[in-house]
Amino acid sequence: MNEMKLNNKRTILVGLAFLSICSFWQMYDNLVPLILRETFHMDESLTGVIMAADNILALFLLPLFGGLSDKCRETRLGRRTPFILGGTAAAVVLMNLLPALDNSYAAQAAPFKLVSFIIVLGLLLIAMGTYRSPAVALMPDVTPKPLRSKANAIINLMGAVGGVLYLGVTAVLYPSAKTKGLDHVNYQPLFIVVSLIMVAAVAVLLLTIREPKLAAENRALEKKHPEWNLAEDDGRGNEKLPLPVKRSLGFLLASIALWFVGYNGVTTWFSTYVSQVMGEGVGGTATCLMVATVGAIVSYIPIGVVASKVGRRRTILWGVALLAACFLAGFFLTRGARTITPVMYAAFALVGLAWAAINVNSLPMVVEMCKGSDVGKFTGYYYTASMAAQVITPVLAGTLMKHISYQVLFPYAAFFVAMSFVTMLFVRHGDSKAEAKKGLSAFEDMDD
Repeated sequence: MNEMKLNNKRTILVGLAFLSICSFWQMYDNLVPLILRETFHMDESLTGVIMAADNILALFLLPLFGGLSDKCRETRLGRRTPFILGGTAAAVVLMNLLPALDNSYAAQAAPFKLVSFIIVLGLLLIAMGTYRSPAVALMPDVTPKPLRSKANAIINLMGAVGGVLYLGVTAVLYPSAKTKGLDHVNYQPLFIVVSLIMVAAVAVLLLTIREPKLAAENRALEKKHPEWNLAEDDGRGNEKLPLPVKRSLGFLLASIALWFVGYNGVTTWFSTYVSQVMGEGVGGTATCLMVATVGAIVSYIPIGVVASKVGRRRTILWGVALLAACFLAGFFLTRGARTITPVMYAAFALVGLAWAAINVNSLPMVVEMCKGSDVGKFTGYYYTASMAAQVITPVLAGTLMKHISYQVLFPYAAFFVAMSFVTMLFVRHGDSKAEAKKGLSAFEDMDD
């Protein structure tokens, strides 16, 4: 069983790519809606449309570039690393143009500045879309199937660290006392710091991870254990998924879409919600979200261990139930509140725990159902499901908040998360219980 021991140090280094990505998206989700609303004076519906643009692009870009990286000829840097390097370099240049255009428009409004902002934003989203699937597929490439929940716990931990780095810098640079009453806030320093975090993370990944060697070693190991593969030979030398596995995959992707409708509705609109309902600035929002992220951070590793004992599916169901309950509680806790209270912090810590239980196990369940050469494509399926949800939810939640009340946000999120619990009950494959039985026989029965 020595060959089955997870290399924690290597997994942490692989996770630096995800740290870079999450640091960017935490900033994007928090700042871009505020810039669109406060600088360019867009209403909630139009802001929601623009915030959905990254997800619309991702519907096409993530499966496309995931599949392209699968088929990429093995280079000296491997299949995934060239995408990670190129995408990061382009994103870092483009992202620093956004606050410059924001500041320029605030100083003297002009239509061409707004058009330039939207064009740069679109190019930035394309750059990010080129390497997200390859970056995430790197972990399954170098990790045996039975260990991927534990590995994904570390990967998500690294992503959460990226989010905390951003939120910590934001809380220091932009406390409510400093930004309250200002006609315009200059976010350029924050964009520069996040771009430096991204560059540093990817540079360390490049210097420490030898993708071609590690991927070859993992492929050789998986060839020794054909029982890990759920695909079947069709008699012509091609592998395809049996119908029951396809059915499980369909319900799993539906579940992913539903819980992202709920969760992303909150993350997209929370800064605006807190500003409108509670009168808190971006610093207060960042502090609250940082509590949720810290809750996730301390949960990732224990959740990975729990999943290896009781199964990925059961762990996800528990997380979904807790997340729905926390969002429902958020509705009652924020009604009439004028500031964020300790009870709210506790609720957001539990949101982090619940999201960790879901995130650690959902991607491994998806890639568990594919053969090794399709990891990038199935990673794209995962992101297609999540991004399809995120195309809908900024617009839908924003429209409901505009026409009904801002306070509809949390009930809306709770409903869709609860629906994902129902669809998850029909998922019967992709569960790996490495430590529930002795030895490799644990992986012979993947049906819960």
